[in-house]
Amino acid sequence: MPVFLNTQDAEFEAQFQILLNAKREDSPDVDAIVADIIADVRARGDAAVIELTQRFDRLALTPDTIAISSEEIAKAIDEVPSAERAALELAAARIRAYHARQMPDDASWTDEAGATLGWRWSAVSSAGLYVPGGLASYPSSVLMNAIPAKVAGVPRLAITVPTPGGIINPLVLLAAKIAGVDEIYRIGGAQAIAALAYGTKTIRPVDKITGPGNAFVAAAKRRVFGKVGIDMIAGPSEILVIADADNDPDWIALDLLSQAEHDESAQSILITDNAAFGRAVDEAVDARLKTLERRAIAGISWRDNGAVITVGDLDEAAELSNRIAPEHLELCVTDPDALSQKTIHAGAIFLGQWTPEAIGDYVGGPNHVLPTARSARFSSGLSVMDFLKRTTLSKMTPAALCIIGPAAETLAKSESLEAHGMSVRARLDRLND
Repeated sequence: MPVFLNTQDAEFEAQFQILLNAKREDSPDVDAIVADIIADVRARGDAAVIELTQRFDRLALTPDTIAISSEEIAKAIDEVPSAERAALELAAARIRAYHARQMPDDASWTDEAGATLGWRWSAVSSAGLYVPGGLASYPSSVLMNAIPAKVAGVPRLAITVPTPGGIINPLVLLAAKIAGVDEIYRIGGAQAIAALAYGTKTIRPVDKITGPGNAFVAAAKRRVFGKVGIDMIAGPSEILVIADADNDPDWIALDLLSQAEHDESAQSILITDNAAFGRAVDEAVDARLKTLERRAIAGISWRDNGAVITVGDLDEAAELSNRIAPEHLELCVTDPDALSQKTIHAGAIFLGQWTPEAIGDYVGGPNHVLPTARSARFSSGLSVMDFLKRTTLSKMTPAALCIIGPAAETLAKSESLEAHGMSVRARLDRLND
């Protein structure tokens, strides 16, 4: 049974703090193991990757079979049913159109001193996308990671996808082809992150690594950050639904379960201004858990991490939502647009009862790679901006340097950086000759 809280109870704040601070991530001591794996890959390259893949994925590789060949890709893609192919193509088109609108403009202007200033955007030269593997791998994640990179103009995209026992998900390969991926490697875990960051004889290093993974992948991304860029450290999935009584309890129950079925550590929270409705949703969850395919996982998630919170009004709901800063936020209320103006900390907001979060996972258009564990307080979901760099531009004329140069010289002297000031003064003196 999930925890039931009511803001009117004297113990609410203490109970809410427990909910906020509960550690849901699996926390095995993986960092030392990951450090050894990264060091091994750096030292032995392909040989280490092959050995680790045999150990963890029960798959024997050679340098020639680390990459999935174009012939294998074509054969696997032929197995994809037409309905699933069409669904992937629709999703890709919508994701591409949405992210194309995110592309920023270059800028240049001349200010009152006569200096020309501006900035220019350019894509990273290469990106590596991590895709969890096996039959449980998610082709939607391929689209969500690869399409923004291609829209941004990244010329080289490499994917690593573990294939335990040699199992390849044809949908992942089709998604990669649709998204424009250039290279696909059948490796996973911390060794894949190390190979993407440092390179091996077979795998060229990349500049940015994105994509979700298990605790070992997350630890590896932390360790290679600085050598390469990363998107974020993703934790267990989470959803917060704010709903009034004018909703079908079964719909809300299914929305909560849509995240609970991801992982035993996932979290689903309902905030409502009607206690009876909250109980009805809990009953609907119990009913659905009796038949849900992933009921064992979803049931543990709902029992251990779920919550139903009753509030006095929707303003109070918005305040609690901002403290939770959820990955996914559904606003199933009469005026979701108005409430959304008050919910400022969320990875993605889904407006109204006809917009289930699951639409966002697949075909809505916005990215489903989102900040978790309350990091929506200070970060955003994946976008084209993750694959772009902004370079500033400055151009002085002699007149402009005469106007602003002396101030630079003064500041350099105040910081005891003599050569800084002299580099400006030398030019000013030339102009005064």
